[in-house]
Amino acid sequence: MSQLPTIFAGTRRWLLLRLIINGTLQATMVIGSMLLVRHAFNVLLNPEFSDPEVHLFDLGEVWQIGLFAAGLLGCTAFAAWLRFIERIDAERLGQEYIHRVRLTIFDRMSLFAPRALSNRSTGASMLRFVGDLSAIRRWVSLGLARIVVSAIVTLISIGFLGYLDPYLAICSLVILSLGLAWNLRLGPRMHQVVSETRRLRGRLAGNINEKIRSFVVIQAFNQQKRERSRFSRQSRQLRRAMIDRSRASARMRVVNDGATALSMAAILSLGSLEVFHNLTNSGSVVAAMAVVGFLSNAFRDMGRVHEYLQGYRVSRQKIIEFMQTKQLRGRSSKRPSLQIQKGTIELRNIHLRGALENISGIVPGGSRLAIVGDNGAGKSTLLQLIARLVDPSKGKILIDDQNIGQCNLSSVREAIGIVSPDLPLLKGSVRKNLCYRQPKAPKEEIERVKKLCKIDELLSQLPHGEDFRIQEGGVNLSLGQRHKLAIARALLGQPSILIVDEIDATLDPQATQVLQNVIQEFPGTVLMVSRSAERLALADIYWHLAEGKLVAVETNDQQQVKPVSLAQ
Repeated sequence: MSQLPTIFAGTRRWLLLRLIINGTLQATMVIGSMLLVRHAFNVLLNPEFSDPEVHLFDLGEVWQIGLFAAGLLGCTAFAAWLRFIERIDAERLGQEYIHRVRLTIFDRMSLFAPRALSNRSTGASMLRFVGDLSAIRRWVSLGLARIVVSAIVTLISIGFLGYLDPYLAICSLVILSLGLAWNLRLGPRMHQVVSETRRLRGRLAGNINEKIRSFVVIQAFNQQKRERSRFSRQSRQLRRAMIDRSRASARMRVVNDGATALSMAAILSLGSLEVFHNLTNSGSVVAAMAVVGFLSNAFRDMGRVHEYLQGYRVSRQKIIEFMQTKQLRGRSSKRPSLQIQKGTIELRNIHLRGALENISGIVPGGSRLAIVGDNGAGKSTLLQLIARLVDPSKGKILIDDQNIGQCNLSSVREAIGIVSPDLPLLKGSVRKNLCYRQPKAPKEEIERVKKLCKIDELLSQLPHGEDFRIQEGGVNLSLGQRHKLAIARALLGQPSILIVDEIDATLDPQATQVLQNVIQEFPGTVLMVSRSAERLALADIYWHLAEGKLVAVETNDQQQVKPVSLAQ
């Protein structure tokens, strides 16, 4: 099973140590404040009182009172500063961890089979990087870090209170623990509402993403009211789920606040009884109440820890499920690299569940293959298999007698250039898109491709030339400009095999001529899907597909040379 990084590893161990030291110092400040308050009340109520724990003056002079107030203020201020530092370190811990998780998810995504990734909605995939990572960060920064510090402060403070008066310490600890236990009982309900909220948020995000990309369709067909109704329904469902989540969270906070108030009332009652029977002094009772007051903020924060934990559990599971998306094999550098000599491609009984069935055939090196057939026949899917964007369920694909499924995937990518509507331009400069396949390509190679694809003419039409910023998908370029740049991107680095997947339906005359010249002059093997008679005329071999089966192979002169049995 795919796993997330360990929370406390590397530099995060140092941050954990800082939090432990911080919690110890906060507990020290609580103890210092407790002793000062205890001494002050005992002296004020009994001027002859001598405190065995705090050997201070009797507060009989103004300067003594001022010094006492400065000490109490110093403890309080230093404790507040420690809380400030704690919050920063906790956020550093959370952000450092999320950075590692984010990179882990990205690295795992780079291994995904494109077909498997495309089956997931964009909104759900985005939720992994945004909503789920935020939930994990909250648990690490606001939950786990708070548990570490609060546990240290509580145990040390209650422990010292037990040294002063064990009965008051036990009373406060039992009541506060009961409050935490009650919150644990509320945990399953919190888990349920967190899961439902996350599900509804993902569905709404997916709907929004789709509508942003295709709002022109909604406007063109006048379906604004219909889509608004659907959007409103999903928004109302999410609103109700968020309110339920707040209600569950509020119950937890009420329990904690109630436990704190009950603890202080119990300490006051028990302490009064002990004072009456001379078992303790008034200062110890007030000090115990002060300790509970100091700890109330910690316990109030602890009330939300369970909420953060439930959010973390749900999000962690969803991320792990996402990371288990089907992967392409062959990433290991230990696998042999694909070595191209002639560029001969052979398919042996290729089967892809639900798409292709028992495809066998040979494409001689340096030839031009056109794959033809009706919509849904499996033409583009077959090209994806040859490019190793998808792995077959059964069968082998060989290039120059090398099984590409057993070759290092990087070497396969280097050997094959692809032009397809499914591979859009990326957001960024023209230069970035042109050199995306080989960012460090020599200047001579870049100039060769630019000349072949008439990129200089394209640049002359754009402000700022190569620095022109392309929007997502290249929407601020014409279709012809997009395809010329996509062709150039695929050719950079001189791949041995070129795949052209049905891009010529929307080409302008100039881009059409560029594609025509590229196919004619390409020195290696060309595989193409096209509906243009002009482009098909350039092919040496034709594969006819029907319902996922290769039904015939023909040559350019239309003479059938190898009929293929459907039962093979």
